[in-house]
Amino acid sequence: MLIKKPNISGLWTLFSAKERRNIALYILGIMFYKFGLEAYNGSILTLATNRYDQDASLNNKPSNTFERVGLLSGLNQASQCIGSILIAPLIKRWPTRTVLSISVFIFGIVTAILMIVDTATGGYIKPKDFIPLNKNDFSYYGKYFTDAIIPIYCVTGITYGMVELIRRVIPRDIVGGNVEKLQRMDALVHIFYEISGTSGAFAAGLGLIPRLGNNYAFLITPIFFTVSAIIWWFLSTKQFHEGIIDDEIIDNVKKHQGKNYFQSVINGFLSFGQSVYVGGKIVFTHRKFIWLFTGYSVALYAHRYLENGIAPQIARRYLGNSEWSQIIVGGSNFGELIGALFVFLFTNTIRTPMPWLRIDALMLLIIWYIPFFYPPVGEVKYAWFIAVTFIPISFGWAAGDVSLVAYIQSSLTHLETKTKNVSALGAVMAFLYSSYIILYAILNPILGKYIDHVYNSTGSVRPALFNTAAIQLTIILIIVFLSTFVPKGSFACNPNLDDDDDDNNNDQEKKTSPTRISIDVNEKHQPLELVTYF
Repeated sequence: MLIKKPNISGLWTLFSAKERRNIALYILGIMFYKFGLEAYNGSILTLATNRYDQDASLNNKPSNTFERVGLLSGLNQASQCIGSILIAPLIKRWPTRTVLSISVFIFGIVTAILMIVDTATGGYIKPKDFIPLNKNDFSYYGKYFTDAIIPIYCVTGITYGMVELIRRVIPRDIVGGNVEKLQRMDALVHIFYEISGTSGAFAAGLGLIPRLGNNYAFLITPIFFTVSAIIWWFLSTKQFHEGIIDDEIIDNVKKHQGKNYFQSVINGFLSFGQSVYVGGKIVFTHRKFIWLFTGYSVALYAHRYLENGIAPQIARRYLGNSEWSQIIVGGSNFGELIGALFVFLFTNTIRTPMPWLRIDALMLLIIWYIPFFYPPVGEVKYAWFIAVTFIPISFGWAAGDVSLVAYIQSSLTHLETKTKNVSALGAVMAFLYSSYIILYAILNPILGKYIDHVYNSTGSVRPALFNTAAIQLTIILIIVFLSTFVPKGSFACNPNLDDDDDDNNNDQEKKTSPTRISIDVNEKHQPLELVTYF
C-alpha cells in the first residue's frame, strides 16, 4: 500500500486561534514539567541503586538492590492510582487548569522532601574533587535509613498521579471532542513531551548527577514545576464534558451530591473498583476489545520494565555507573519522540494501531544482544551505544501507544454499559491501566530479587538478564504480535477493522444516545469522579 504524503501545512490550521494559543501554553508548561520530572525520577532511582549497594558493602551482606528498587518503583506506580482518585473530586468543583497548576506546584514542593532529609542527616552536594575509595563509596550521602526513600517516593507518586490524571483530561477541555483534533493534539504534545524528556534524561545523566550527586541532582525540579504551574495558570478551557453526561444531568447531580470531599474520595474509590470490574467485563467479553489487555497493559509493562528495570541493571552492573542509566533512558525517550511524530504525520494513512503494535512487538527482538554484551566498565560510550539500540524499541511502543489510546476512545463511543454511573471508555481505561500497575508492582520486585540472587551467586547479572530481558520480552513479543490478529478484519499490513457483532445489544444501542449513560441521583454512590482517565 502506498503511503500518502501528509499535509503538514494543514495540521496546525486544523485548530482555531484560541485552541492554538492554549495548545502552545500547554506544551510550554509540559516541557518544563517533563524536564523536571526526568531529573527527579532519574535521580531517585540511581540514588536508591547506589545506596542499597553501599549498604550491602558496609554491612558485608548480599545485595538486595534491585529487589528494593523494583519495590520502590512498583509502589510509586500504585501510588499514582491513589493520587488520581484523590484529585478527581476537585476537578468536579474547580476549573481544570486551576487544579492542574496547584497540583504541579504541590508536586514540586513534595519533591524537595528527600533533599531536606539528606541535608538534615549530614548529606551535601557532591564535591568537584570527590574521588571514591571504591565503587560503593558515596560518603556525601546523608546517613538516613535507605528504606526511607520508599515512603517518600510513594508520597511523590500520589502527587504525580494527581498531575497525570489532569494531563489526560485537559486536552478535551482545550480542543473539545473532535477525534482528529484530539489525536493530533495528543501526538503533538507527545512530541514536545519527549523532546523535553530526552533532554532532561541526558541533562540528568551527563550534567546534574555527575556535578551535584544524585542526592541533589533534582534541585531544579521544584523550580521547573513552579514555572510550569505559572504557565498553566493562563490556560483558558472550555470545560468540555465529551457528551458523557449532558449539562442538565450534571446540574441535577450537583444539586444532590454531597459537599464533603472525603465522602467524594470514598465514592471515588468505590467507583474506581466498579469501573475496573466493568472494564474487565467489557474487554474479556468482546472480540473487538479482548486483545487490548495484551496490546496496552502488557506492552506498557514491557516498556516500563525496559526503562526502569533493565536500563538501571545494565548501567550499574555492566558499566559500573548507575547515573548512565539516564543516557539509556534518554535514547528510549528519543525513540518515543520519533514514534509520536510518525503518528502525528500519518494519522490519516495508518488509521488503526495494528501496524504500530506489530512493529513494537518485533522491535523487542533487539534486546537479545544484552545478555551476551561485554562492555568494559567505566566507559560512557557504551552507554550511548545501548541508548541507540533502545531507540527503535521505544519508537514502536510510542507509536502504538498514541494510536491505541485514540482507537480505544473512538471504538468505545457507541458502547453502553448497564451499570449506572460508569462510562464504557472510563471503565476500560481503568481496567487496562490497573492491569499494568498490578503486573509491574508484582513482577518488578520479584524479578529484581531473582537478579540479586544470581548476581550474589555468580558475580554477574548476565545469566539473569537472559531470562528477565531476552526470554521475558520474547514471550511478550509473541503474545502482543498474535493478539493483533484477533479483531475482525485485522489480517492485513494496514487493516481497516470491521465493526464487531458480538454485542448482543446493538439494536438497543442504535435506539439510544451513544453518548449518554444512566445516572440516578438517588443512588447511594455518586457518579464516577473522572477516575477514568489514566
